[in-house]
Amino acid sequence: MIRASKILSGIIYLFLFFTVVIITGYLTFTVLSFSRTVEVPELRGLSLPDANSLASKKGLYLKVEGEEYDPIIPQGHIIRQDIPPNSKVKENRGIKVFISKGPKAFLTPEVTGLSLDEAESIIIKNGIRTGRIIYVHSDSIENGKVIAQRPDPEERPGDSISLIVSAGPYQRILSCPDFTGKNETEAVNIAERLGLKVEFTGSGQRITSQKPKPNSIVKSGETIHLYRGE
Repeated sequence: MIRASKILSGIIYLFLFFTVVIITGYLTFTVLSFSRTVEVPELRGLSLPDANSLASKKGLYLKVEGEEYDPIIPQGHIIRQDIPPNSKVKENRGIKVFISKGPKAFLTPEVTGLSLDEAESIIIKNGIRTGRIIYVHSDSIENGKVIAQRPDPEERPGDSISLIVSAGPYQRILSCPDFTGKNETEAVNIAERLGLKVEFTGSGQRITSQKPKPNSIVKSGETIHLYRGE
């Protein structure tokens, strides 16, 4: 009797189990079958915020898969999507998209003659990085200005641009010349030949004193103060 009762209980348990499975499957199928079908919008050319907003209104969401250079689509805008526009999909579907990095620089920008800061700013704007920077002394190019670059302007760029930058004139150790007795024109000519600067005070025709004194040790680029006496 007890054995028969156990068998009956087992049969009832199995019946209830399969009943629950069937009902659950039916409900799942019904829910999936009645999920709203939506039309995939055209996303190409839209900015990422605009594309995301449009997809959300359709009950979809975006999955950014990567970035690529594109000569037409502006930077930050959608280049392509994995599901074609006007396709029918269930809502809550993810749409894979690729974002534009803008046009790739095809020619190396010219930065010679610019300050290093100006040159680096232009290089970055062109999607390139600054490579090696070499400083050299120059008597003709102002300190901090770009003397040369590699690659040259109008060549196809690599990943970086290397720069040669002026460190200004090389400082030479000099013996300060004697300017006394010279007029202004003569003093300027002497100073220019030696890479010195001169500053005049007084209203006379001839130089009567100077600082530093004659034969003092000076460096190229220094200023010599000259006094013109009566």
